[in-house]
Amino acid sequence: MTEAETDTDSNGFGVGLERLTGGIAVPVLLGGVLVTYFVVPFAFFFGQIGSVGIFDGLADSATQDAISTSLLTAPVSTVIATVFGVPLAYVLSRASFRGKRLVEAAVLLPLVLPPIVGGVMLLTVVGRYSPIGSAAASLGIPLTDSHAGVILAQTFVAAPFLVVTARAGFDGVDERLEEAARTMGYTRLETIRLVSLPLARNAIAAGVVLTFVRAIGEFGATTMVAYNPRTMPTRIEVLRISRGLESIVPIALALLGMTIVVVVAVQLLIGTPRRH
Repeated sequence: MTEAETDTDSNGFGVGLERLTGGIAVPVLLGGVLVTYFVVPFAFFFGQIGSVGIFDGLADSATQDAISTSLLTAPVSTVIATVFGVPLAYVLSRASFRGKRLVEAAVLLPLVLPPIVGGVMLLTVVGRYSPIGSAAASLGIPLTDSHAGVILAQTFVAAPFLVVTARAGFDGVDERLEEAARTMGYTRLETIRLVSLPLARNAIAAGVVLTFVRAIGEFGATTMVAYNPRTMPTRIEVLRISRGLESIVPIALALLGMTIVVVVAVQLLIGTPRRH
């Protein structure tokens, strides 16, 4: 290695320049525009913090109730999505059956539907005057304007993230490893538990976190099915309408903090791929 190469490699500029001149200058510039678009709203948002009483806003009883509701319902929705979504993801990854395309489409539909439309559809099933909704209400378990309604809405819009991500994880597991386990005498369930799940755990963990983030931030379907009790997103909308943008900073900051925590958790769980 020459002295010039050592100097450039030591400060990193040589490697970076080589990459830019190697054909990725345009992608870098275009990607930089999008990153800037992501960052600028955060900068302006944090610029509002100094002029707002964060602790006073969070001390509001209605805001605290909304935070409590979100912290109660989002984990429950995530657990439900995981319990039912991981098995479904495995079936879609490994099994071939008539109607599989329809099942895959059913999983993807909540992802492409506007959430508020999804909420309207849920109301036709669990609304107060639907057969299921009225039966549940008669048993003292209302499925609308209740914690149950919030969980139903969150699960509907968030669970597909778990299924899609977990399926990608199972697709990445070499089926020959499962076959080897079967030849050693393991049953199908034992093979899934001891081989498939451990190898797909990073993708499943990422799906769990993404599902939680989507559930805790859900607004459209939740407002249709359960406007009360209010979650953090519905409380944000109420504050915006009644008191203006500055009033939503405290609870928005709390929601942002929770989101950052789960994003960090994703990085810790699945890591960042490295190029060798």
